[in-house]
Amino acid sequence: MHNNLKIKFCGMSLDSPIVLLSGCVGFGEEYTRINGFSNTDVGAICLKGTTLEPRFGNIPHRICETPEGMINAIGLQNPGADAVINEIMPNLDKTETRFIINISGSSVEEYGEIAKRFDNTDIDAIEINISCPNVKEGGVAFGNDPDMSYRVVELCRKNTSKPIITKLSPNQTDIGNSAQHCIDAGTDGLAVINTLMGMGINTVTRKPIIGNNQGGLSGPAIKPIALLKVHQVYQVSKHHNVPIIGQGGIMTANDAIEFIIAGAATVGVGTALFYDPLVCPKINDGISQYLIDNHLNSIDELVGTLELNTAVSQCDTSTK
Repeated sequence: MHNNLKIKFCGMSLDSPIVLLSGCVGFGEEYTRINGFSNTDVGAICLKGTTLEPRFGNIPHRICETPEGMINAIGLQNPGADAVINEIMPNLDKTETRFIINISGSSVEEYGEIAKRFDNTDIDAIEINISCPNVKEGGVAFGNDPDMSYRVVELCRKNTSKPIITKLSPNQTDIGNSAQHCIDAGTDGLAVINTLMGMGINTVTRKPIIGNNQGGLSGPAIKPIALLKVHQVYQVSKHHNVPIIGQGGIMTANDAIEFIIAGAATVGVGTALFYDPLVCPKINDGISQYLIDNHLNSIDELVGTLELNTAVSQCDTSTK
């Protein structure tokens, strides 16, 4: 691994800025079956979304391909927190990389209970997926309501001493305000962004392709949106030294570098693995070479160096 790629993130020492994203690599073992793939090529792995009790997930179809991306609605299929702790985690090779558990819940209390259970394990950090619907509050997604987001993060913070990373939803009006609420509640890091909601339609049956009718859009199609959201969140998080995992359509080293310039300290790779399972070493090499070419000693020196254009016209939002 290149020495100039080492970075500190939420108290963790990472050998690479790449974080493999939750839902794309199962529980850390799926891609290790591919010849040439190694978990040592990434700084951390976010394990599959885990709920308190086992979940079977949504009815099929759960995935459909779209131009420059894919829609998924897996429905958080997982064996439950206790099974992950007792059966899966003991088999993870902690010498290869860092492991982050991604947790989801249908109530504030469920999030808090899962955080408490993982607090007693050797997991490196906890990522909170606040894009789940709050069943008790009429199904509104926690992440689309800053006050609900605050309550979830606050309770998790009380229940664990592990680093907490909160995954922000782009499906809201003011992501900066949401980030501020999560920071005030005690999050150590932010993941920006989760998937955008989308739909695909079968023109023969005239029904949605996804069994759940709608799902999360990921891949290169969402990259411009993700970049803007990272920039917006960084304007808030930089004042509190809260680092960002920038994610959303990263396929190349240049994509990753754009996110770092926008304000991300680390970069999330997910959908790209479906295109090229061996993409991570290429991204590492590209970032390292960029740092060398620009006389930078570390990623820290590149984070948030975006210089906005100053001569913006009054019609800057026009399509003319």
